[in-house]
Amino acid sequence: MPTMHDVARRANVSLSTVSYAINGTRPISEETRQRIFAAMEELGYRPHALARGLASKRSRILALLFPTSERGMGTTDLEFIIGAADMARELGYHLVLWTSDINDAVELRQLIQQGLVDGVVLMEVHLNDRRVAYLREIEFPFSIIGRCADNTGLAYTDIDFEQTMRDAVLHLVELGHTDIAFVNYAREVLDAGYGPSVRTAEAFERIVQELGIRGVTRFCHPTAQAGYTTFNTLFAEYPNITAIAAMNERSFPGMLQAIADRGWCVPEDISLISLVSSPDVAEMSMPPLTTLAPPSTELGKLGVELLVQQLDGRPVSTQQPLLPCRLVLGGSTGPRRHLTAHPQHDA
Repeated sequence: MPTMHDVARRANVSLSTVSYAINGTRPISEETRQRIFAAMEELGYRPHALARGLASKRSRILALLFPTSERGMGTTDLEFIIGAADMARELGYHLVLWTSDINDAVELRQLIQQGLVDGVVLMEVHLNDRRVAYLREIEFPFSIIGRCADNTGLAYTDIDFEQTMRDAVLHLVELGHTDIAFVNYAREVLDAGYGPSVRTAEAFERIVQELGIRGVTRFCHPTAQAGYTTFNTLFAEYPNITAIAAMNERSFPGMLQAIADRGWCVPEDISLISLVSSPDVAEMSMPPLTTLAPPSTELGKLGVELLVQQLDGRPVSTQQPLLPCRLVLGGSTGPRRHLTAHPQHDA
């Protein structure tokens, strides 16, 4: 196995110069740095991450805090993680994924005090997020994929939920739909102040009022069974609904089953559009769902970039642009039918 001594001999430099190149503890010329890295590549030498950390007082490890207890983790979530991991690797860091719920400062302090991570990227952010308050208090480096109610001084990037909801509703309105339902996450998720749930709910109410159409919101746990029940309850109360926008991709199999049980067809009898969902998930349905696809990979990369900028002592912009989702047409949205009510089904 090649050693740093082998690299030094191959590059014709001292052992300390190889160490400086790896750890960045002292400046060296770019020509020397490139010669050292070329020697490392030729020899197949890989510096030990913890050894680098001891020399530079950094572990070169970042933590992505992504609690998954409420919704689990799906394909769309993995795209965020892959983007973050790719950018961390590109910038010379390792990324560890922390999926446990950290609901108070004690748990977060335990993670930080282990000294294994240089900084953290927060996901699944709430409007009043206790993790943010604690990290601000101890001045530990962090960035956010998401937003709080007060983002003063925070390094964050997020989806433009207002524009995403507007694009979804306008797409349905252009197809003639004027009775539209929005299926959000579970009610307790909204009540807890989960940012995406709150922002889409508020945006939906504003947009339907602005357009003068009829809108109704329903809350649903992220399961197929909950989707089935929510769909049937919704249409028992509002039989004239002709389109559903849902930011709850795990509920769609249940809704599709409820539609099939009624003898209805998508999109002839009901149009469906999925918000903040990967096209890969949309393609699993029949017909493939029309979706507002999030810039997951880009957001994951931006979150890591914002953190590393802080670690490198570079100025970080706290006014990040919000990124909209992209409308990807599938086969689940179509013109509103001419009937005044849905065809009845046998109870």
